[in-house]
Amino acid sequence: MTFEDHDPSGPRTNDAWADALARAVQLALATLRPTAAQAQAWEAKAGSLEWTCWETAEHLADDLFFYGMQIATPGLPAGTYVPLEMHRQRPEGPVNILQAAREPGPSGLLTVLEACGAMQVSLTRTTLPSARAHHAMGASDPAGFAAMGIVETLVHTYDIAAGLGMRFTAPDDLCALVLGRLFPHVERGEEQWPTLLWATGRGELPGRERLEKWRWYGEAREAE
Repeated sequence: MTFEDHDPSGPRTNDAWADALARAVQLALATLRPTAAQAQAWEAKAGSLEWTCWETAEHLADDLFFYGMQIATPGLPAGTYVPLEMHRQRPEGPVNILQAAREPGPSGLLTVLEACGAMQVSLTRTTLPSARAHHAMGASDPAGFAAMGIVETLVHTYDIAAGLGMRFTAPDDLCALVLGRLFPHVERGEEQWPTLLWATGRGELPGRERLEKWRWYGEAREAE
């Protein structure tokens, strides 16, 4: 099946996508908060990433903040982002707009994540479904940006949990939702979570080589 032939699946309303994003963020917080007192553990690498667990959570918060800001300003010139300064804290770290204060430790970092998630959830609900905003993987609508936020939340929670010595498994219904919206080029089997991990370069599936490069398709699409 080609991308062009894909018949979009999943919720048709902003509220449904906002609910799904809120659920993903709350799942991440519930998974990670029990480790908030283990400040040193958050300096370990996050799974297969070069970033630390702290940097990965900070990047996730930054993603949710950015997605909310971007879809909330659809009047930007085509092909442009909200003009915010971005920089790295260290050469190997992520390029972020936001940096969480270090003194409150992981608990404070998770508060930043919660706030950024709540902001995108709110903006998903209140932005017109017809709004479109630039993204490198396709100009998208509130549903598309919410789907991006869900993917980032699920896979980065997986990365952080691995770095902290925990296992994290995302619900199949959330995985199926974002696979249908952003990964129409990926053949889906019965197990949705392993498929999402494979589609984002984080796992292996029988008969499929691990992906070194991957992408999603964020373009807004209308139901046929």
